[in-house]
Amino acid sequence: MRPTLVSGFVALAFVTGFAASRWTAPAEAQSGPPPLRPQIVNLLALTDDEIGKPAPAPNTDLRSKTLAVTEHGTLAVQTGNVIKHFHADANEFQLILAGSGSFWLDDKEVQVKPGDLVVIPKGTHHAGSKASEGRFKALAIKMPPQRPDDVHPVN
Repeated sequence: MRPTLVSGFVALAFVTGFAASRWTAPAEAQSGPPPLRPQIVNLLALTDDEIGKPAPAPNTDLRSKTLAVTEHGTLAVQTGNVIKHFHADANEFQLILAGSGSFWLDDKEVQVKPGDLVVIPKGTHHAGSKASEGRFKALAIKMPPQRPDDVHPVN
C-alpha cells in the first residue's frame, strides 16, 4: 500500500473514533455498594410488610430488608422462617429481636429467644426454625457479603 493511503486510513480511523466517543454515552464503572448514610432504624417497630415480601424459595416465609452493605459485610433485618441451609463462603451472626422457639444450629436443635446472639460460621447448617411464641425477627450480619448463589439447602 502506498504511504498516503495508509496515512489516510489511520486519519479516518482516528476521526471516526473521536466522533464516536462524542456521540455515545461514556461507559459507567461498576459501582460498589451504596454509601452508608447516618440514620436510625427502629427494628422492633418494622412490620412484616415494611421488611418486604416473602422470599420466592419453597418452604419459607422469610422476609428480609437490607439495611447496609459494605465491601466487608451486609446488615439486614429478617422475619419468618427459612429452610435449613448453610453458606459456604459467608459467616453469619443473628441477633434474635422477637420470637422464641427452636433453631437448628449445626446438628442440634437449640432454643432461642429475644436477646440471643447466634454465631453461625460458614459451612454451619442452620435455621429450619420453629417459633413457639410470636414470629421470629432477627438482625442478620453476613461477612463477607453473601453471594446470591451461596444458599445451600440441607435435608
